[in-house]
Amino acid sequence: MHANYIAGHWVEGDGITRNINPSDTADVVGIYTQATLSQVDDAIAAAEAAAPAWGSTTALQRADMLDAIGTELIARKDELGRLLAREEGKTLAEATGEAWRAGTIFRFFAAEAVRLRGDRLPQLRPGVDVDITREPVGVVGLITPWNFPLAIPAWKIAPALAFGNTVVLKPADLVPGCAWALADIISRSGVPPGVFNLTMGRGAVVGQAILDDPRVAAISFTGSAATGKRIAEAAMRRLAKVQMEMGGKNPLVILDDADIERAVDCAVQGSFFSTGQRCTASSRLIVQRGIHDRFVAAMKARMASLRTDNALLPGTDIGPVVDARQLQQNEDYLRIGRDEGATLVQGGERLRRDTDGFYFSPALLTDCDNSMRVCREEIFGPVAAVIPVDSYEEALAVANDTEYGLSAGICTGSLKHATHFKRHAQVGLVTVNCPTAGADHHAAFGGRKGSSYGSREQGTYAAEFYTTVKTAYTAP
Repeated sequence: MHANYIAGHWVEGDGITRNINPSDTADVVGIYTQATLSQVDDAIAAAEAAAPAWGSTTALQRADMLDAIGTELIARKDELGRLLAREEGKTLAEATGEAWRAGTIFRFFAAEAVRLRGDRLPQLRPGVDVDITREPVGVVGLITPWNFPLAIPAWKIAPALAFGNTVVLKPADLVPGCAWALADIISRSGVPPGVFNLTMGRGAVVGQAILDDPRVAAISFTGSAATGKRIAEAAMRRLAKVQMEMGGKNPLVILDDADIERAVDCAVQGSFFSTGQRCTASSRLIVQRGIHDRFVAAMKARMASLRTDNALLPGTDIGPVVDARQLQQNEDYLRIGRDEGATLVQGGERLRRDTDGFYFSPALLTDCDNSMRVCREEIFGPVAAVIPVDSYEEALAVANDTEYGLSAGICTGSLKHATHFKRHAQVGLVTVNCPTAGADHHAAFGGRKGSSYGSREQGTYAAEFYTTVKTAYTAP
């Protein structure tokens, strides 16, 4: 039994989660306990009690602990990558890369802990000094999704601890294994009891308890837009600080002057790698008519060469989707798309492999327009819709015609169009001649419109959420 970590102790809860390998449903990755409401209360109380002392530690003390966490993650990246591939379904190469990335995030924020800056402003009143400093928010509740079970907890936990906050983490119930492994590493890093707490279980129980507790000063959430809206409403009722990343319906624009091989690389990686289960995935391929037919033919050929199989096998390009519900959702959207007039030209089939798993071949839809549900609603699977357009101006208008605003890309040889697109795409992340999916930990991450709410994650911008600003006036 894998227990919760509360106030420096491993504590069994009430109820269990059987962590199932989506590549092989006969493989149980582990049994994980679920926290009770009283245990969530204990975790929050422990975080509240630990906050004053932790917030008063030196930046170097916090940096040393974070560096130890990051160093162990990197040293164990192969082992942790295998665990991630088993529980979430990413290919082993992608999963190992995510484990390495989680380690680099902790090491980055170890350095950020000692780089936190303030300001001294010029005097406006004679003899009165003005200093602006950043202080910890206090207890932070972190609610993380299943699609990046190591990287996303890392990019929330690391800045929270670096800037002197205490943490209660609630990972996705579908993939508790990586969060538990991360908690185990943190528990041996020298972080004092109560500073970090792991409470596993269902969102309706554990997540709601964290959300409703007035001792939790700030909540960072990554997940669906529908859940995000409910979290925002609950947080606003008690004026808690809130940060949310909620997905996207991301466009990749391909103009007539694009290098077709590069455009296909961008589309395949952005749309289908990680089984399309990324909030930055390019699910709308907006293609100028002059290159449309060649692009679709090249996409079909490339997709036919992709191997969908067990995530742990060498040579697998695409692993399984995460569970049966996601598999059914992918199939439902293909039916919806065909009913609306789209044509399925490649993939979109359940696949049988040597092990029973949730295997689904990446799907490409053509004859689409931006009014279709498959072009407006987030599918969160390896399904891409091709939308033909006549011009760059139409492509930009279609790209921006969505309630989301996370990521957008363009493939073009035109500096003029690339520059205009970077400025006028209504998103938080823009890519030129590279996939829409993928982000660096030292750069700001977040979107606009229905994709994000609150300040940015990652990089130096993380301080905006995990600290509060204090202005002090001093007369000697």
